[in-house]
Amino acid sequence: MFSKNKLSVTFIPPATFCNPVLQRKYTLTHSDETGELFLSVGLTFDNNAIDMTMRDEVIAEWKQDRNGLMILKGCAFVDAGMFDEQTASIRYTIFKREMALALMGMINGDSAFFPCHPTLLDSPIFIQYVSIFPQFHHVSYEGTPRDFLV
Repeated sequence: MFSKNKLSVTFIPPATFCNPVLQRKYTLTHSDETGELFLSVGLTFDNNAIDMTMRDEVIAEWKQDRNGLMILKGCAFVDAGMFDEQTASIRYTIFKREMALALMGMINGDSAFFPCHPTLLDSPIFIQYVSIFPQFHHVSYEGTPRDFLV
């Protein structure tokens, strides 16, 4: 369940609640113990927030597709060769199950951005699940930001 009370948001300058659009990057991490979500919004991903041994964050950024349309393109690291196939399967299942919560955290954590750029509410969200195992490595359409506003 998503709770705005369990979401902490940090803007990394020069990013503001309204700008930039292109290359606006989100880093979403969490605490397994408290259920809290931590969102960083900036021009770079917040590598200080990422646990490089677990890689259980979800990252995303605003980009233009080859037709010039804006998309929110994200990534979830299922594995990069550091986990066996069984562990990768478990991680993939968790990422798929929790992706809606992660996207709710990103979209609601940056909710002041959308009145500045209302057309982005209907932009597609694509998440790349990264794995060395072909069954877990793919891109998934997850909806639009409008689908995740609460």
